[in-house]
Amino acid sequence: MVKKNVPDWLNSSLWSTSPSSSSSDDPSQPYSPSSKPAVSPRKIASDPNFEPPVPVRPPTVTREEQPPPPPPRSQKPEIKDKNSRTSISSNANSSSNSSIDKDEDRDGENGASPASPSAEDITKQAQLLTELSKKVVNVKELRKIASQGLPDGAGIRSTVWKLLLGYLPPERSHWSSELAKKRSQYKNFKDELLMNPSEITRKLEKSAIDDEPKSESRCVLSRSEITHDEHPLSLGKTSIWNQFFQDSEIIEQIDRDVKRTHPDLHFFSGDSSFANSNQACAEADTFFCFVELLSGFRDHFCQQLDNSVVGIRSTITKLSQLLKEHDEELWRHLEITTKVNPQFYAFRWITLLLTQEFNFADSLHIWDTLLSDPEGPQETLLRICCAMLILIRRRLLAGDFTSILKLLQHYPPTNIRHLLYVANKLRPVPTC
Repeated sequence: MVKKNVPDWLNSSLWSTSPSSSSSDDPSQPYSPSSKPAVSPRKIASDPNFEPPVPVRPPTVTREEQPPPPPPRSQKPEIKDKNSRTSISSNANSSSNSSIDKDEDRDGENGASPASPSAEDITKQAQLLTELSKKVVNVKELRKIASQGLPDGAGIRSTVWKLLLGYLPPERSHWSSELAKKRSQYKNFKDELLMNPSEITRKLEKSAIDDEPKSESRCVLSRSEITHDEHPLSLGKTSIWNQFFQDSEIIEQIDRDVKRTHPDLHFFSGDSSFANSNQACAEADTFFCFVELLSGFRDHFCQQLDNSVVGIRSTITKLSQLLKEHDEELWRHLEITTKVNPQFYAFRWITLLLTQEFNFADSLHIWDTLLSDPEGPQETLLRICCAMLILIRRRLLAGDFTSILKLLQHYPPTNIRHLLYVANKLRPVPTC
């Protein structure tokens, strides 16, 4: 795990020690402009309407305090017609024949940008705080600000993502009630799916006594319907007890996997009461956000649809066509000369949304762009994948099947801002 550029709040001692009265805001909660006194972890765990304290607004950058700007780029990506490869056009003081592969060593393989916040990041954070303070958030403006990445202030990204995914409504006054409703709904989901069969029987009997209608459930069996094989030690495939224990094991495995996702980040593996209460809220929020996100990609995970127009193979074919449109020379070398099937690398890129190709901090910035595109994340994802190929075109053109496959399955460190910039240049020009 590359720790470079990991936001400081993810490794805050808040997640592994008891929080003090001056603890910072809870990233699982949306930003709220109203100041609130510090509260204990027990208050957070028991109150679904809890809102965090106000994030401190960034200081105004003076000329003396301005950090140095990022290295100047003497070239800009410019997409030529489909019969010529993508190149970076020169500005007024540069030659016109510079190409993207000439900038590869500088921009494509020098690692991520510096961790210190730039003047642009500070300005962007101020814009976001202003937008999130409005009674009704302008989601269109929010998408515009988020499209090139969000600052790493605690609480900002989590709130913006919830808004971009439609989990939170634009009306800020509804946020607390909506979060409370969703978290309660998620708790009911878990209780219903993981209810002990004995408890189901008790509730059913109580319901019958009270003359209330019996609710349907996949696990409900009246006492008269329970067979002699239906007991806690039953291993039958249709046994509700066996199913209950299998479901419980899956839940425990998920809990272990979550803590092992990034074991070096206290946000995921912290054992303080504050961290545990935060993880409980984050679990519910993540579930509903994931449902919204997966709605645009769910067909990729249905094997019966693999060969259909909405399946994963069709999406990989779209990536191949996109590369051919913008860099036919590279496309020909990969798919005709060396016969590198794009499924060998693009399947993982697309299904895991690039989270295995880049470090955690860079993945966050890529997802900022994916979620902020009004066209939906899939088309943006394909443009980013195409830009990844173009940025290392020189090494790909010089390689054979084995070296190319190794390179694409272990993508080299890259400047994420430049990658997203090139991907944006691949966006089709709107016709009049």
